[in-house]
Amino acid sequence: MDRRVQPSPPATRRVSVRLAGLLLAVAALAAVLVLSIGFGARFLSPGEVWSGLVDPDSAYYRIVHEMRLPRTVLGLLVGLALGLAGAIMQALTRNPLADPGLLGINAGASAAVASAAAFLGIGTFSGYIWFALIGAAVVTAMVYAVGGGRAATPARLALAGAALNATLYSYVSGVMLANTESIEKMRFWTVGSMASADFPTIRRVAPFILVGVLVALLAARPLNALALGDDAARALGAKPGVIRAMVIVAVTLLCGAATAACGPIVFVGLLIPHMVRPITGPDLRWMLPYTAVLSPVLLLGADVLGRVLGSPGELQVGVVTAVLGGPLFLYLVRVAK
Repeated sequence: MDRRVQPSPPATRRVSVRLAGLLLAVAALAAVLVLSIGFGARFLSPGEVWSGLVDPDSAYYRIVHEMRLPRTVLGLLVGLALGLAGAIMQALTRNPLADPGLLGINAGASAAVASAAAFLGIGTFSGYIWFALIGAAVVTAMVYAVGGGRAATPARLALAGAALNATLYSYVSGVMLANTESIEKMRFWTVGSMASADFPTIRRVAPFILVGVLVALLAARPLNALALGDDAARALGAKPGVIRAMVIVAVTLLCGAATAACGPIVFVGLLIPHMVRPITGPDLRWMLPYTAVLSPVLLLGADVLGRVLGSPGELQVGVVTAVLGGPLFLYLVRVAK
């Protein structure tokens, strides 16, 4: 007699729905990737996009490979990084309003990069990514400590993050105003832009983001246990201190690298986890894959929208995500408990 426990029909249906939803999300990502390559100063049809991708003799090959494709790949990586960082921060802090931008982590990376550009003359990605990582790490630790550490509440974390965010962006503005050369170097970067994307930048940023993604995914199951409380997590074999350290490392790598590449972009890490939670529930083993797929959809979609609305120029992607995310953030503030 087979005594193995079989999954109940409702559980099986729930898994089927989640898998179907994840496939739809992948399809949406594929569609927005094509749109991202197709839209620009000159619209390319899907056939022209394919020709530009595979045919070196095509009239569109240079446009696709030197301009559109690097921008699309960078948007894919940065969206992935910001979305996962927001999801694991919300899980660790139990704060539904946690986001790398709102809690000041992106501002910490920005302040470090601005200092490197203004005072040390560093103006290349390979030079200032280390400053971005250090700035993100310091602010992540400060927000968590000031917000109360293990006893942190959503309100205290939000207040600590808002205070650091305002202070650091004021510092960035002061540095730029006092140094006209840094204004020219960073005026698009400070609002969040992918206009200067290229493959050398992608090659430098990808290792940091991929390691951060790996750490975040490894933290999914332990974070589920930590949601029950430290004592329950220890009873299940998890180590709360190690889990928190893993999350801080992941957030530092993800946010530092993404901010170094594109500047501070807000709301991606806040919006997507809230959008997928009704489908996945609080289980990070489902939430993180959904977030990893849909966050680039939001970021690349905002980038395409900025190019369409700003034609023949463009609206920077950081501006578009801020405009789209602001009303939703106000709604979340009202309903957050």
